[in-house]
Amino acid sequence: MSRAIAPWRAPLVAALAAGCTLAACKGKGTATDGTAGGTAAAEESPRADGKVSLPVAGRPVRKGDLVLSVVATGQVRSDAVARLKSEAAGTVLEVLVTQGQPVRRGEPLVRLDPRPLDLAVQEAEAAVAQARVQYLDAIVPESLLTGKPPTEERRQNAIARSGLAAAQARLERARLDRERGTITAPFDGVVDQVSVAAGERLAPNQDVATVVDLQHLRVEAQVLEHDLALVRVGGQAMVTTAAAPDRPVPGRIVAVLPLVDSAARAGRAVVRVSGAGGLLRPGMYADVRLEADRLPGRTLVPASAIIERDGRPLVFVARGGRAQWTYVTPGRSNGAETEILPDSATGQLPVQPGDTVLVEGHLTLTHDAPVRVLSADARK
Repeated sequence: MSRAIAPWRAPLVAALAAGCTLAACKGKGTATDGTAGGTAAAEESPRADGKVSLPVAGRPVRKGDLVLSVVATGQVRSDAVARLKSEAAGTVLEVLVTQGQPVRRGEPLVRLDPRPLDLAVQEAEAAVAQARVQYLDAIVPESLLTGKPPTEERRQNAIARSGLAAAQARLERARLDRERGTITAPFDGVVDQVSVAAGERLAPNQDVATVVDLQHLRVEAQVLEHDLALVRVGGQAMVTTAAAPDRPVPGRIVAVLPLVDSAARAGRAVVRVSGAGGLLRPGMYADVRLEADRLPGRTLVPASAIIERDGRPLVFVARGGRAQWTYVTPGRSNGAETEILPDSATGQLPVQPGDTVLVEGHLTLTHDAPVRVLSADARK
């Protein structure tokens, strides 16, 4: 006699008939709630032997110079910040730039109404012409009577009495004011501020605009006095900011300034940077690593590759799809790279240039664990 299947058992019987166990069905499900199972399915890769290859990040061991550094803080400054002021009085005819606009040297920024300036030039030209007539009236009659040219002393006296020299000076000033009626960029840069508007009446020495040079920047780093002797002009420097902590900007030490701040007990090192690509802006505070010493021909690994197990330093080396831990003897470090010294017993280096050491995802690995190595940049 056949027995009726209870309604609540129907899905289970159907699953068993299809050969799907509860564990298998769970494994075949797709996680949509962000659980650990869903992450593992997305990141871990099964191997042919059934084991899972964990995604890790690696970097190569290299042979090169270990640059020891002094860590300092400083402020980014521009070589040129021009706060332009009006040198001539007048009314603003037009403003040709806006804030944030790149400008080239000599490019017009603001123009004043040229009519009053042109009239001033014409008046000065008329005054020069009148003074020249008075000058000629003073020397020509006497020359015609005597038949001799006037002496130099006589000429100078006539110029002074006619006012010709003063009239010519006023003409040059009027022409200069007309030139200053167009305010131009003094160098290539970016407009930071525009302080005037069309129709505004300007007085001499009034603020007009500010232009900043973003191509030629420097960082004045505060170096503690006991580190000043380690810093050398010509050394390398790396500048990082809170805006881009993972994108350091290279620079070079161009000066170590002579004065030391007695309150802060720190001196200043000037670092020149160029081609920062917009990462640095004047006024930013920055962390600076200044080259203090250079150790040539060292075997170097990223500092993050070195971890400790049972109180002994080691690195994981990726070989044949597996992470093999290798005990090492670290030497000096600059915070970014660490020197690896030869083994004290064998005199051999445990890692060689070109080996790949793990720098991310390796903290909980075991020896000979299967891994899938990505570049550190691809993992970010």
